[in-house]
Parts: sequence; C-alpha cells; structure tokens
Amino acid sequence: MGIVVQKFGGTSVADCEKILSAARKAIRAHQNGDQVVVVVSAMGHNTDHLIELASQISESPPAREMDVLLSTGEQVSVALMAMAIDSLGYSAVSLTGGQIGIRTDSSHTKARIRSISTDRVRQLLDAGKIVIAAGFQGIDEDFNITTLGRGGSDTTAVALAAVLQADACEIYTDVDGVYTTDPRVLPEARLTRQVSYDEMLELASLGAGVMHSRSIEFGKKFGVPIHVRNSQADVAGSLIVNDPEAPDQAVSGAAVTRDEARISLLALPDVPGICQQIFSPLDEQKITVDMIVQCPSAESMADISFTVPRHEMAATLRIVQPVVQALGGQMGDCSDSVSKVSVVGLGMAHQVGVASRMFTALARADINLQMITTSEIKISVLVDRSQALRALRAVHDEFQLHRTPDHAVTDPFVRLGQFKSSATPVDVVSRLRGVELEGLTIDDIVLDESQATVTLLRLPNRPGVAARVFAELADKNIFADLIVQTWSNIDRSDLTLSIPREQIALAQPIVENLASEFQCSGMRVMPKIAKLTVSGIGLRSHTGMASGIFQALHDANINLEMISTSEVRINVVVNTSDGAKALEYLNARFRNTIR
Repeated sequence: MGIVVQKFGGTSVADCEKILSAARKAIRAHQNGDQVVVVVSAMGHNTDHLIELASQISESPPAREMDVLLSTGEQVSVALMAMAIDSLGYSAVSLTGGQIGIRTDSSHTKARIRSISTDRVRQLLDAGKIVIAAGFQGIDEDFNITTLGRGGSDTTAVALAAVLQADACEIYTDVDGVYTTDPRVLPEARLTRQVSYDEMLELASLGAGVMHSRSIEFGKKFGVPIHVRNSQADVAGSLIVNDPEAPDQAVSGAAVTRDEARISLLALPDVPGICQQIFSPLDEQKITVDMIVQCPSAESMADISFTVPRHEMAATLRIVQPVVQALGGQMGDCSDSVSKVSVVGLGMAHQVGVASRMFTALARADINLQMITTSEIKISVLVDRSQALRALRAVHDEFQLHRTPDHAVTDPFVRLGQFKSSATPVDVVSRLRGVELEGLTIDDIVLDESQATVTLLRLPNRPGVAARVFAELADKNIFADLIVQTWSNIDRSDLTLSIPREQIALAQPIVENLASEFQCSGMRVMPKIAKLTVSGIGLRSHTGMASGIFQALHDANINLEMISTSEVRINVVVNTSDGAKALEYLNARFRNTIR
C-alpha cells in the first residue's frame, strides 16, 4: 500500500460540483489500495474576496490578522471536501495546517515551513481515512496562524509528500500539464510529458504559472515525483522528476516575464565591496532582484545592471540613488517598460551555438537586446515590453518547441514508481532529521579556473549585433559559457563572454575584427579567470543569497569581475589570484547549508 498526495487548486474546487468531482478522484485512488492525502486551496476567488474585505476595513491591516483571515478560505474547502467524500460513502477527516502539525517561521503572509509532524496524519491513514489537508497555512512556535504566500498550497502538498515519503504528488489544476510555454500566450505551445526539476525551477521563476518554485524546490530536495494533471479532463499530464523529456534537446521551454524594470548603474568604482553596498539595502527591504549582470570594467570603473519587478522600481530607486551618489557613480538609463524572455534546457550546457540561434532568431524579428544573462541551462534577454510576445514566438519557433523532440520519453507514467525508488525512505528520513524543511540548501560551491573572458566595450545597441557576434564564434565551434550584457545607455552596452582558455587564441582575432567593425571603444581579454559557481535549492526564493555571496567576497577583500544569476546557480568571476581565497570564504559563509 502506497501513499498518494493529491492537490486541488482553487479553480478545481470552485463550486460544489467540482468539489464532488475532486472527491471522486480521491476515492478512486483509495479504491486502488493507496492511502490518500488531499490538499485543497480556497474555492475560486475566495481569497481575493477576503483581501477585498480587509481593504474595506483597513488600508494597512496587520499581517498577523491577514493570516487569520486568509486561512479561513482553505478551512471552508477542507470541510466541504470531507463532506463530499462522506456523501459518496467513504470516510474522510479534514485538518487545518495547525492540526496537521505544519510548523513555520513567523513571517506572516510569506512564512516558510520549518517542520511537519506526520504522527496524526499517519494514524488517520492507517485507520482507513482519507485525510483532507488545508493548503497554504501552518502555525508558528507561538501557535499563531501563518500563511505561506503565493503558491502555498502547492508547497504544502509537495512538503507533505516529502515527509510522508509518498509515492507521488498529483497536482490537479485547470491546465493539462506543463507546456513548452504559456498556451494562453502562444496557442502552438506543446504539452510536455516530462520535465526536470531544474528546468521547472527556472520556468517557474520566469512566470510559468502551473507550479510555484518553492514547491519544485521541495520536490528536488527530497526526490518527490510531481505529476501535474487537469482536474476536469482525463489526460496523462506532465511528470516533474530529475531527468528531462529528451536528454539531447538543447531547449525544452521558453517563458516571458512581462512586468520587469531595468536599473543601470554607471561608472562605479571597480573595488571590492561595491555589490555588497548596493544589494544589501535592497535585501533588507525584501526587494526581489532578478537579473544581475556586471561586465569586466574599463579604466577602473564598473557598470552594473539589474532588474526588479515593475511595481518595486520606485522603492528600488529610492534606496539605490543615494548609495550610487555616495560611491561617486552615476544613475544610468532606467526603464519600467521591459520584459524578460528566456529559454531553458538541460541540453544547452553541452551544446555549441544555442545562444547564436536564439540571438539570430530575435534579430530576424528586429528585436533589440537590452541585457543578456546566462546560466548553464538558461539564456535570458531583456527586451522592450512592446516586443515581448514577438520575441517569445521567435525563440519558440527557432527551437521548434511545438514538435515532440527526437528520443523523447515515450510513457514516463508507466515508470512512476521507479522515480521514487531513486530516493529510498532511509535517505529521506536521514535528510529530514534536524533539517529546516524550507531552508536554503547548497549542493556545491565549485572553483573553475579553466576559462577566459573576452569583453566588447560599448557595443552598439541595435538588433542583430549580438547575433552576429555569436554566429561568428559558433562558426568556429567556440563554446560560450557565461554571457552577460550590461545596459550602459540607449546607444551602447558592454558584452562579455567566457570561453575555454584553450580557445582564446582562436576567439581573439574574431572579436578584434568585430570590435573594429562595430566601432567599439575597445575590447578586453582576460586569458585566465576564476569562476565560482554556487549551486543549490532556494537560491532565488531566499532573497539574501546573492547579497550573502557579495558580503563574503567583500569580507575577503576580493573584487568581482562578472556576475550571472539564475534559479539554481549563481556565478561570479574574480581574478585568478583570488580564486582559492574566494572559494574558502564562500565555503565558510555557507557551511551550515551545504549538504
């Protein structure tokens, strides 16, 4: 007898008819011999209604009382779901987050799960009950009700599946599964049979609304297979596990994040500690910083560009402007009318020319690139918001994401049990002992001294320029690893890429010719660099991660040459002579989170 956790979102329990339909799915799993835990969200727009009620009472209601109010939405759903199962002749028990034993920190409206007691749930399951669990909520050490924030019910479901060592976690929603991009934006989007945790983490952070990144973090950390299905249609859905749909596919998905704002800081002193001074105040105010790019500087000055959500631009500028002024730098061109378009795929880590194909497709669509940042499995570009949809369609078409890839898994659901066997109960239990469930987890901190960098200074800002650069390099089979482009001003920007050191002699004349052709102000070659990569789970959802890296390097008096961030990795480049010291300080900084 196995354990299955099923989660039903708000649209899947929007009315009594849908609640009865969800109850039948739970009963069918119970009839198949499984013990069943059902996690439910608030009905339909119930949470929005509660928020509206609060706003009519107070312009700034206390966060603690908002949690008390919002948690009632799920309590209505669990009671009705238990009644529905009872009406169909089976026994169910509804439990709030506190009754289950979900303990969180005290960050009201955005709490993180610290621990979950399984005793009560297991007793009820062993007694033959179907357990109905309220998603989105828990209690803190003082028994105050807390809520988990956006995607909280997904997080509850996958966390329960982890601690119960469930065979699978089924996420029922209003779409058929995970698509190559949002099908509401591009009708040609294709349903994928299988997607890896890392790919899904990147896509979730980019706005793929089918799953929230915190729930995927739980799945990856504890080896929980996540099965995304449509609650109203009998389709196979998509499986989120360790492996991608097709191992040789360069790009598996694309996404657009529409409402971004770009901040550009110019002529900053190129000395240790600058990033720490800029980003620590933003971290203290819980401002979500997304893309961060810095190219190697010229004339002892550094330019840094980064993005924040559009609605946080004004607050960001209020914090950053006095810091930049105190440092003697300048505020560059900033904009709240930009969008981020990204492609994701495990296969791109080992394939030459992926960036060239993406940039060429965007050039054909006459789209200018304002910023570029890459990780091992993601390429993101910043474009004008008016061009976002055209850019997304261009890259989706270029990588033929509407077609099923060659060598794709044929039927991953037949092998569902095999995915769980890769993380045995003993492994999971040992990893849960003394662990804060939603704590930051660092998998590895790696020093790579095998690369060099080339920088084009003040490259023209116009469509097709980046495409030309990377097409020339791809033609010579030169592999570009990190790629960053900062936004200096409306006319010019700096572009840096890292390549294997043994290819620098091949790349340098190509880049010199391009610098001359594009009338750049110059180029810079660093024949040997030290790249440090911090990989783990929760790097983006724990907002202080990047500032923690910057603080550690500041403490070591080490200057940053390049920065590139993603959902699962943060890369920084320092001078070769500082590589070993940087690794030592980063290991010391995160020693309590390395697993």
